[in-house]
Amino acid sequence: MSDINRVVLVGRLTADPVLRHTAGGTAVAEFSVAVNSREKVGGEWQDRADFFDVTAWGNQAEACADHLARGRRVAVEGRLRQERWEKDGQKRSKVKVTATSVQFLEASPDRAEQQMFAPPADDFLPGPSPDDDPDAIPF
Repeated sequence: MSDINRVVLVGRLTADPVLRHTAGGTAVAEFSVAVNSREKVGGEWQDRADFFDVTAWGNQAEACADHLARGRRVAVEGRLRQERWEKDGQKRSKVKVTATSVQFLEASPDRAEQQMFAPPADDFLPGPSPDDDPDAIPF
């Protein structure tokens, strides 16, 4: 049995993506996504925003840098990765998302259609839709 590390986020960019290149020339884009939700605190509903750092690689990184900007809505699928380091004698860590696909959910000013940039996912085959067989729903 394999372990599973997969996350899907839908939210808005908090800033324009930052594009850089590795020494080998591979493009790397970093950006942050704000995901809004509501939660009940003390009997009252309150808005909440969670912020997630995302890293995209290769052609996907370049597409993100070219077409995304602060405030744009995106869907990100990826893996969680924990980075660990030590600063001033204190151990620190942060969980980041390594994107396997980024879908642009709003058309950019120069494009009228949605864009999706994803590498082939040989290891992911979607299961049956609940529309296929209503008795197949696992709950």
